[in-house]
Amino acid sequence: MTSATLILIVLALALLSFAYRRQDGSHRRAFVIGWSTMRRTLPLLIVAFIIVGYVNALEPQALVRSWIGPGTGLKGVFIGIAAGLLLPGGPYVVFPLIGSIYRSGAGLGPTLAMITSWSTLALLSVSFELPFMGWRFSLLRLSLGLGMPILIGLLASALPSA
Repeated sequence: MTSATLILIVLALALLSFAYRRQDGSHRRAFVIGWSTMRRTLPLLIVAFIIVGYVNALEPQALVRSWIGPGTGLKGVFIGIAAGLLLPGGPYVVFPLIGSIYRSGAGLGPTLAMITSWSTLALLSVSFELPFMGWRFSLLRLSLGLGMPILIGLLASALPSA
């Protein structure tokens, strides 16, 4: 069991205790909401982990290095940004996938550009964001985050390799 898992278990138990003490049924509602979220998310997790398994098993090092390897420069950074824009899911899906790609030979700059693009610009997030936050908010967030993946990717690419 990892420390992250242990922290999440402790947090869940603390929230359960707090909700139970309210004596308003919120502990039951929370369970129903959590169960519903898990049912919606589980298929995505299963497919994502299968993809991570294939990426690890196939070890497409030559392909990864030619597209987003350490020497790919601006091209690699932009490919990393494009990949980050399209990555679905939360960190539990994205980080194992990006970690696998990085271990397959991706450069630091393209990898950081991919992570930054996913966290600041992810296009799939917009479909969830729009109904709650509106067009103005989404466009402002996207426009303010647009330059960050490029800047971070290029800065990281300029760093000496380890």
